[in-house]
Amino acid sequence: MSLIDFKVSGYRSIRDLWLKLRPVNVIVGPNGCGKSNLYRSMYLLHCAARGELAQALAEEGGMSSVVWAGKKGKHDINALSLSMRSDKYEYTMVCGPAGEVGKPEIFKLDPEIKKEDIFLLKDGHKHSLIKRRKSFIEARDAAGNKLEYTMKVLDNESVLSALRDPVKFPELFALREEMLNWRFYHHFRTDAESPLRKSQIGVMTPVLGHDGKDIAAAFETIRECGDVESLTEALEGAFPGSKVFVTTNGARRVLSMMSKEFGRPFDAQEFSDGTLQYICLVTALLSLRAPTLLALNEPEASLHPQLFQPLAQLIVRASADTQIWLTTHSTELADAILELAGYDALELQNVQGETRLKGAGLGGYRENDDVETS
Repeated sequence: MSLIDFKVSGYRSIRDLWLKLRPVNVIVGPNGCGKSNLYRSMYLLHCAARGELAQALAEEGGMSSVVWAGKKGKHDINALSLSMRSDKYEYTMVCGPAGEVGKPEIFKLDPEIKKEDIFLLKDGHKHSLIKRRKSFIEARDAAGNKLEYTMKVLDNESVLSALRDPVKFPELFALREEMLNWRFYHHFRTDAESPLRKSQIGVMTPVLGHDGKDIAAAFETIRECGDVESLTEALEGAFPGSKVFVTTNGARRVLSMMSKEFGRPFDAQEFSDGTLQYICLVTALLSLRAPTLLALNEPEASLHPQLFQPLAQLIVRASADTQIWLTTHSTELADAILELAGYDALELQNVQGETRLKGAGLGGYRENDDVETS
């Protein structure tokens, strides 16, 4: 499932932003322009499918903290709207502060989902799968019949996480599985006490965890069962003449590196921050099970600029199997991806506190993009 459109309204610094997505999406812009807000808004869709939307918003301070922070015009509503369109589905969710009536005080910061719409896109037409208006939910079943869904769905819960029947609602189940398949890597700890530097229990690990705590097992899984050629190229391009491997001690595993300049190997506890960060990125991009969407937030953190070129090559290689979302401060990394794959960066700017896409025309697209309608 390839994402075509992504639209955000009413989220922190994002008043109304509409992106047309490509196989590789590089988001750039100065500090404070809203790159992380845009990344986070995509992550909230993933949380909705997981049934963790309320928790994710609570961690940001609740609905009062996440809705549009700027001056409100007469057409602005006190709500967050997220919408995405793929080659097969269209999904929109609108949530706002919980209603005052009947809500326990302790849950007053919870979001209340006001509206959800899901469409199946087929043969040039949109077929409604879900129509939700607060507690009223109308769903289309496998036979094509529309019915009122009367089972309890919490106010702060998406229908995607509640309607999990693959037999009765196969299209909803398929959409949820696709969104659960998205992968987000926001931050790998590289400090001296990071668990990534310690020995870890080692089992076959086809997907690197979001925090990288299983890095040794995931790396070794690629080396034993995955794309060894790309792994070797990525490491040789970054650390010429060195060998990265996993040292075993019973059931425990730890990353190690042998360099030709030294007479002994170094384990992860001795790696530089940039070396550990780069190996985590390589492992994330080459994991055995490619996600439909892989999002990296500022992957250049701690990296020496000489690593940007091999990282860009790996990102472009991964885009053959995975749609890439990447936020970065590095123009060097963005330029390297442009040179290799032809995808120029999407540049954000802060205009009087509002996140905007530079060069956007009517509808939020950049002026040189063609708007597809269905």
